[in-house]
Amino acid sequence: MAQPASPSTQLDTVETRSSLRILTYAGAIVAFLIGSGFATGQEILQYFTSYGYWGVFGTGLVVLVLITYVAVEFLTTGHREKFDRPSLIFRYYCGRHLGVFFDYFFVLFVFLSFTVMVAGAGAVFQEHYGLSKYVGGIGLAAVVGLTVWFGLDRLVDVIGKIGPLIVVIAIVLGILGIIRNPGGIADGNALLPELDLTRASSNWVLAGLSYVGFCMLWLAAFLTALGRTAHSRGEAHSRAVLGGVSFSVACMVVGLGLLANIEAVNGTEIPMLVLASDLGPVVASCFSLIILAGIYTTAVPLLWTVSSRFFPEKSLPFKYLTLALAAIGTLVGLVLPFSLMVNIVYVVNDYVGILLLTLMLVKSLTRTARTRRA
Repeated sequence: MAQPASPSTQLDTVETRSSLRILTYAGAIVAFLIGSGFATGQEILQYFTSYGYWGVFGTGLVVLVLITYVAVEFLTTGHREKFDRPSLIFRYYCGRHLGVFFDYFFVLFVFLSFTVMVAGAGAVFQEHYGLSKYVGGIGLAAVVGLTVWFGLDRLVDVIGKIGPLIVVIAIVLGILGIIRNPGGIADGNALLPELDLTRASSNWVLAGLSYVGFCMLWLAAFLTALGRTAHSRGEAHSRAVLGGVSFSVACMVVGLGLLANIEAVNGTEIPMLVLASDLGPVVASCFSLIILAGIYTTAVPLLWTVSSRFFPEKSLPFKYLTLALAAIGTLVGLVLPFSLMVNIVYVVNDYVGILLLTLMLVKSLTRTARTRRA
């Protein structure tokens, strides 16, 4: 007859499962943020590298502090409030009337962000494989639509394991880009004024704030839903901190790698493929698959977020709407060049995100003050 596990063994098992769960969900946060912009390097180039040292470290520090704060707020609030609909997070922070505006604006922005993912997949197929962008865009939309069909639990299991791998590989590629051209960072920083780079804003401070702004609109409903699944406030907090810090550090390392090779990556649709190509065609081909995986891990929760706003997850209307949105997103995403899509869709929506961030800070300070008085 088997002996029951001792209390200490049971406790170790529970702690191990909790740690694995925290890592998986932190990985899901990172995977959501990676997307086509990070994985291709286009986003990092426009928001970080194009401002030189101040962009990489200044913007990086702003993003680290604020993204971590935002992730903690959304996850812990989702755990505490357990909203019937994740989109109610906007009414919680913004009030009834402004919350309705954010709710509908958020749905539109998230859907447009999905179209950017489609454009990114098309750019990879066109620039690296020499194939039609329609092959990449339609293929991504089909796979994403089928994944969302099966719901949030399956979604977290899939992207939570892919995300950390992509970040590690991107960091390694950034480090190798620096090592292979050690003087390139200083040279690149000096060369920036002479280059015609697309920048996300007029200076690095606004770039950092606007970067957090559009990330917030992505994260709001998704992290609120994840927070509801957390077993404790501490677990929700740990997920958020680990995810936010990991992503921010990755942005800074990749930003330096691109700065060290700024002449080579300037004007390209997929800057990270340039770094990978320097290591050989096999590495470039492998990394192109990593980029596609990064696009997939963000496109899935984006599409899920829009569909879940209108219908209960796994219901037939939810599934049919998902397929319809995937089809419409494909048509929109394959019209404009990828780099232009990143600049238009993200930058236009950044400042609405900054307003949301301001309202969140006010709510947090008010809640803290009320708690202390009590």
